[in-house]
Amino acid sequence: MPPTLMHLKVLLPFQIFAEKAGVLRIVAETHEGSFGLLPHRLDCVAAIVPGILIYETESDGEALVAVDEGVMVKTGLDVLISVRRAVSGTDLGQLQDLVEKEFLTLDEREQSVRTVMAKLESGLLRRFATLKHE
Repeated sequence: MPPTLMHLKVLLPFQIFAEKAGVLRIVAETHEGSFGLLPHRLDCVAAIVPGILIYETESDGEALVAVDEGVMVKTGLDVLISVRRAVSGTDLGQLQDLVEKEFLTLDEREQSVRTVMAKLESGLLRRFATLKHE
């Protein structure tokens, strides 16, 4: 009897990054640490943190993908991983450096947008406070 294998799909906001059939196992990083999936594991949902996603197929062996934060959903033998950014590679050290540089640090644009939003929110709260006293 042939083994039951999973179907993995890694989704980015505007495209499918990878789609693999015949997946034996998947290991992803969560807030609680590494999270492993085998074909017969119960259905689940997990929040993914920036890190290295590992999956293994019968035909290609082990593959490494650096992923940004996102979510992983397992239903039956289908595993969907939706992340903001992903890069595949073969060198674990290079991918880990990429995660630390690209995914764990906010780029300047994101930081400026967050700063502006924080100022807008604090200004709105001050106005509500003055309205309450009038």
